Amino acid sequence: MRGHLPGAARADKAVWTGTLALDLLLGDVRSLKEKRTVIRPVVAELRRRFAVAAAETGYLDRYRRAEVGVAVVAADRAHCVEVLEACERLVMDRPDLQVLSAQLRLSTPDDAG
Repeated sequence: MRGHLPGAARADKAVWTGTLALDLLLGDVRSLKEKRTVIRPVVAELRRRFAVAAAETGYLDRYRRAEVGVAVVAADRAHCVEVLEACERLVMDRPDLQVLSAQLRLSTPDDAG
């Protein structure tokens, strides 16, 4: 890019990253295989509907618990919050899942300082 120094922050543009960690309790699930049949469609729908990165990130060996992580990158803070809150609502509206906790974090490159 012309006029851009590697590693230098551009004053006219901000980059925001947002993450959401959802700690979930699954309903009537009796095996890891059943767990995957519940979690995979949730992760796929988050990716498809909101153009986010999403994955099962925790409790991989427990069949009634799951952690789903979601990440988004945007030019402004408000968009990050809007997308991640919509992701949380989508998961909360599923009758087969109970959200035990949701942790939303936002950052900019300046936060790494």
